[in-house]
Formats: sequence, structure tokens, C-alpha cells
Amino acid sequence: MEEIRNPQSAVRILKVAAIGVGSLGRHHARNYAELAAEGRVEMVGVCDSDAQTASSIAASHSCESFTDWRDLLDKIDAVSIATPTETHCEIACAFLEKGVHVLVEKPIALTLDEADKMIAAAEASGAKLMVGQLERYNPAMVALKPHVTVPLYFEIHRVSPFPNRSLDVDVVLDVMIHDLDAIQWLVGPDVQVSEIRAVGIPVISDKVDAANARIEFENGTVANITASRIGTEKIRKTRFYQTNSYVVLDYATKFASVTSLNPEAAHPLAGISINRLEINDIEPLRAEITAFLDCIEQDKTPPVTGVDGRRALSLAVGVLEKIEIHRRRLDV
Repeated sequence: MEEIRNPQSAVRILKVAAIGVGSLGRHHARNYAELAAEGRVEMVGVCDSDAQTASSIAASHSCESFTDWRDLLDKIDAVSIATPTETHCEIACAFLEKGVHVLVEKPIALTLDEADKMIAAAEASGAKLMVGQLERYNPAMVALKPHVTVPLYFEIHRVSPFPNRSLDVDVVLDVMIHDLDAIQWLVGPDVQVSEIRAVGIPVISDKVDAANARIEFENGTVANITASRIGTEKIRKTRFYQTNSYVVLDYATKFASVTSLNPEAAHPLAGISINRLEINDIEPLRAEITAFLDCIEQDKTPPVTGVDGRRALSLAVGVLEKIEIHRRRLDV
């Protein structure tokens, strides 16, 4: 393994921990424990403000239990943060300033100012800051990405039953942000958003539970996104059109296909072909954490940087601003 340029992290086996081991964070802990069993990392511990949760998860992975994340500052080289969004900035900055590499769950932060502080802290220390935009690692997306050219129009639905977990943010920051990140990634980082239209309403919680956004890019690409956490079924589908092809992506079933047209065919129907893409069915979180460790060990730019995370958050903030304007009209 080549030596890492950041001297604070120049180690052969990274010491890791997971902070916030609730519904998602416990899976970070599990993956780190599995990687530790394979000799890839040393699992130092897990941390959660709920002592019973922390103790239970730690016991199942034979590591230490913590209730105060500050106790880990001098013990680890890399950390996953899956705490409530409002705590991301404080916790991440503390570790980044120590030179500890951070994988923080989406959204990167609650505000753009907080995201900027996290990015600045990483730049100052040389530590890696990666954002957990998990759908980029869905096997269907991994298989599809090489086939993407210039998307022209997206139709996206992300619907689920009301979650049995704590909700610290609205549906836009909770789940729509997956698709806001994905469309910007697929359209390209240099293509700017030119217009946002959005509606959203609270139904069960006191936050927006269902929303629709229409995003137009300066190159003319349009994305129509519906997100809801009050559905009766689970839907994670993206469809989009690009020149001479129609793409279907189903995150839930890990399915991706590209339907294309051969313009030289004698008859239009004879020129249509459907290519169901071959999927390498790896757990997305395992792939994400592995990519995080790779970028540390090889001193590479994280595949989803703090800037990427900020970009997704910025678009989400824009959607929420439009929703608020519309809610005032509806008086809800």
C-alpha cells in the first residue's frame, strides 16, 4: 500500500468508527466490522447518544461503545457520521480539523454555510470529506452510468410508506436529495440549473411529506421529480430520454435497461432494441464505504466530494424555497 501524504493518516490499517448507529448508521457499523474481519480496517468502536443502542451495536461487533463522539477524536483515522443532519457540521468539522477522514451521510449539512465550513475544514487539514449519496452505488446505476450520453428529460418517482424512524428533515432533504444529486451527476457538473418550480405539502408530520419539483438546466434538460413518504408502496424509479435512446432505472429492484433505435433500420419497429444491463449485485453501502477507504489509502479525490454534496444541498434548498412560496399561496 502506498504511503498517504497526509501524515496524520499515514497508517497501513485504518482505525475506523461509526457515529450515529440508528436505522442507517448501524449498517455502516456492520460493514466496518465485516471489513475488519477481512483485515481491511481496525474497528475501534461505535457511538450513539442512546447508550443502550451504542452498547448493543458495539457488542454485536466486538468493539467499544461510546455515547460522546468527542471521546473518539484521538482514537481513529476515519469515521462515518450518520447522526441527525443538524449535527453534521459540528461533528464533521471536529474530526476534519484533527485530520480524521469523514464519510458523512446525506444531506451534507442543514445549511449551505455549514457545508462550506465542512469543505473548508477538509481543505485546511488535508483530510478527505466524502458525502454518502448512496444511490450512486446502486448496482443498477453503476451498470447504467457508462451508457449515459446527454439526458434530455427525466421522469422520476421516489415513493415510500411513512418511515418508522425519526425525521429531522422534510421529504426533500430526506429522500428527494438522492435524485437531485443523481440528475446533476448525470447531466454534468458544468451544466447549471436555470429554473426551479416546486410544490409540497405536510400531510402526516409538521414538515413537507410529499413534493414535486421541475428542474430545468441551462442546456434545456428538464427533470420532473416526485417524492413522497406517505405512499402505500415503495417506488424508486427513474426514466429518462437521451438522443436515440430511452433509459429505465429501478433502484429498488436493481434493474436498468436502455432501449435504443437504429436510424438505419428499414422499418422503425425493426430498429428497436432493448438492452437489459448486466448487474453486479454488490451492497451499495459496502461499495460506498470501500470507495471511501480506497480514496484515503490511495490519496485520491473522494468520488462524492463535499462540493458535490453542497451542490445537491443547494438544489434542495432551491426546491424548498419554491415550495414555501407555493405553500403561502395555498395557506397550508
